[in-house]
Amino acid sequence: QVQLVESGGGLVQTGDSLRLSCAASGRIFSINAMGWYRQAPGKQRELVAVITSGGSTNYADSVKGRFTISRDNAKNTVSLQMNSLKPEDTAVYYCNADRVKLTTSPGAYRYWGQGTQVTVSS
Repeated sequence: QVQLVESGGGLVQTGDSLRLSCAASGRIFSINAMGWYRQAPGKQRELVAVITSGGSTNYADSVKGRFTISRDNAKNTVSLQMNSLKPEDTAVYYCNADRVKLTTSPGAYRYWGQGTQVTVSS
């Protein structure tokens, strides 16, 4: 009922920048929080950054000062500007929409994108 489509991953060098974007579509009434998670090989998926519909943000300590999350509530999109990238940022990045209310049914749901690879070479 809801699809999240990510774009913007790729291969960059240490110190470079990338911008990830994610668009949510479907029978959406509202989305409370949108965010980005990442999963490196052999590691658990971890939170990178999240932003609420009111604009409150939360970042992983490892990306504070380097990454910036932003959101367009009207378009149901979320972006992640990643600067000063490091090899340890290499991972598959997943877009997340949390506490999504639908136009067609009660309740609140969580959705994930398919993931986009970010590789930072040293």
